Amino acid sequence: MKKPISTGNCGLCRRKFSKSAMTRHLKSCRDQSSTTPAESKGVAPAKTFHVLVEGRFLPDFWLHLEVPAAATLEKLDRFLRAIWLECCGHMSAFTIGGTRYSVSPNRDSFFGGPREQNMKQKLYEVLSVGTVFEHEYDFGTPTVLKLKVVDERERTGGSTDIAVLARNDLPSIVCETCGQPATQVCSGCIWNAPAWFCDKCAKDHECGEEMFLPVVNSPRVGTCGYCG
Repeated sequence: MKKPISTGNCGLCRRKFSKSAMTRHLKSCRDQSSTTPAESKGVAPAKTFHVLVEGRFLPDFWLHLEVPAAATLEKLDRFLRAIWLECCGHMSAFTIGGTRYSVSPNRDSFFGGPREQNMKQKLYEVLSVGTVFEHEYDFGTPTVLKLKVVDERERTGGSTDIAVLARNDLPSIVCETCGQPATQVCSGCIWNAPAWFCDKCAKDHECGEEMFLPVVNSPRVGTCGYCG
């Protein structure tokens, strides 16, 4: 069976594109939508990074972000938690060029692990165009994200917020019993089919309702207590 094409909506023009076409589209769309109100008010443009984020093992979940280069890793971590990851206050860390940046860094290698940095570094200090890096949330039942700096440019307006340029549509996931759209996933069987069910078929699954989580638009779907 041919795999469905992953699609999403551009946050600037609201048009739909495939995952493979979205990066190219955003380059031209951002050029066309750029404005200069800040320049007229004497506010200097600030450098931003265009960052593609996708699930390391579930790449049909993806985001395109515009992130101020002067933002910290900590700010990007908080954003990723809020939009995609946060469930139970787990630990998280970035890995960039072999260096690990954690919310609670290990300052020595007493327990055999590598020395870690904190997340206070600004993005322009550790990233550049073409940098590929990872983010991991929850070291027990981890959700790993792959990130890439696609481009950099000047953004007017003086905003220091992270902006969503595009986001994937919820992938087509069907009930493994009847073929209707899946609405629930068994967290105990997610890596061993059948695990995806519609509401009706979920009632007959042997694990019981306490094991079910809602099907949501995030690479953390079906993991720990994540409900979106």
